[in-house]
Amino acid sequence: MAEFYIQRRWQLLVHKLLAIAQIVWVQRVVIVTAVLLFSLTLPFVLSRTLLMLVIGLILGLTAVLILLYRPQLGLLLLVAASLVLPSPDLPGGLNLTVLFLLLLIGLWFLEMFVVQRNIWVVRSRPVKPLLALLLVVLISLLFGQLPWFRHAQPAPLETQIGGMLIFICAVGAFLLTAQQIRELYWLQWMTWIYIAMSAFFVAGWVVPGVGPISSRLFHIGAISNSLFWTWLVALAFGQAVFNNKLNPFWRLVLLGITAMTLFVGFVLNNEWKSGYLPPIAAVAVILALRSWRLGLIMILIAPIGAYFLTSQAIATDDYSYGTRVDAWIIVFEIIKVNPILGLGPANYYWYTPLFPIRGWAVSFNSHNQYVDIIAQTGLVGMLCVIWFAIEQGLLGWRLKDRVPDGFARAYVYCVLGGLVGTLVGGTLADWFFPFVYNIGYYGFRGAIPAWIFLGGLVSLEQMYASKPVETPRSSNPVLNTSPT
Repeated sequence: MAEFYIQRRWQLLVHKLLAIAQIVWVQRVVIVTAVLLFSLTLPFVLSRTLLMLVIGLILGLTAVLILLYRPQLGLLLLVAASLVLPSPDLPGGLNLTVLFLLLLIGLWFLEMFVVQRNIWVVRSRPVKPLLALLLVVLISLLFGQLPWFRHAQPAPLETQIGGMLIFICAVGAFLLTAQQIRELYWLQWMTWIYIAMSAFFVAGWVVPGVGPISSRLFHIGAISNSLFWTWLVALAFGQAVFNNKLNPFWRLVLLGITAMTLFVGFVLNNEWKSGYLPPIAAVAVILALRSWRLGLIMILIAPIGAYFLTSQAIATDDYSYGTRVDAWIIVFEIIKVNPILGLGPANYYWYTPLFPIRGWAVSFNSHNQYVDIIAQTGLVGMLCVIWFAIEQGLLGWRLKDRVPDGFARAYVYCVLGGLVGTLVGGTLADWFFPFVYNIGYYGFRGAIPAWIFLGGLVSLEQMYASKPVETPRSSNPVLNTSPT
């Protein structure tokens, strides 16, 4: 009888404690107390190194939880980190920015697996060719293990996987933005942050006292990528020309940023063609889209302008142009063994010594994005890239009359200009799918924002797919706007 009484009292006590534990303020007190006790006792029971590891683990888990709850913050941080985040020398040229991008991609898949329990990708026409390209890259990787040449070995397998991972990262950055950005203000913040930070670096070329600061702050891998200059000009000029909700003062500032960037690229750094030819192409497209009259004028003068710029570029670096043409001829000779699917990521670089260039049996790369794509993924991979460019351009053309005035409509024109500038840049080097033995992961950080902004066009499509066109009172949370 006594045992039954004690057992009964114990059960009642447990039920009361559980009831108390369900009270919100009690939960908060318990959590705060536990954290304080944990923080106070931790330094006494752990060594300094282990303590730092525990703190790092806690901070890392906290950051992961925040990114899972608000993945848009990750993209915002990625845009800024791609420009300035320092990184130790990691194997294969990897850097912390690329690892952060891979983390965001991994968290995206984790959310789909665990939370949504459904693997899905946003339905949009430009997405299909990118997914097809990834499939082609994987198949090319498998074909790359075949002995295409008797007296040469393919690239190490880890290098081939690294080459494939560049394609995955680029497409992943595009899909992250397309899938996770559903409010216009996230695109606005990313755009203005990128313009402001990039303009500060460019100002270091012309404004006394800024250069020593900007040169230490910005990562050389980002600012040495042509897409850094291309997208700064495309975003700044497109918003200045088309964002009629933007205060006139800020539109003049954006025009000044555009002029300053073109001046630095064309005048101060004229020897580097990738710094001004793609941005000029972006400006030309945006001007042509401004009105049909400007478009007609651009069509008429485009051949003359293209001839002048390319002639000037070749004349100032004739040896480089000649060796590049020789390299392209040799690479196309190598590609003949499997023109449909290519030789696999990174492999052709190891076969080039079999085909001496100007008498030298050395390894070399093509310095051309499209030759690289064909060499690695064949004509099928190149068709996927062309397919994507067409679908992306057509999407922008459809959206320009569907989205509201202000930032959204200007963003569409920015992306159209940036897309053409990016494609032009591909003729000069492997800028948007960096070749692992040339620009590689070191310079890929400069291409990440370009893929993010390209994905932003699909985000706009999803935002306004089922909404009537309307003009919001304010489309800009960062800069002052003029009245409607």
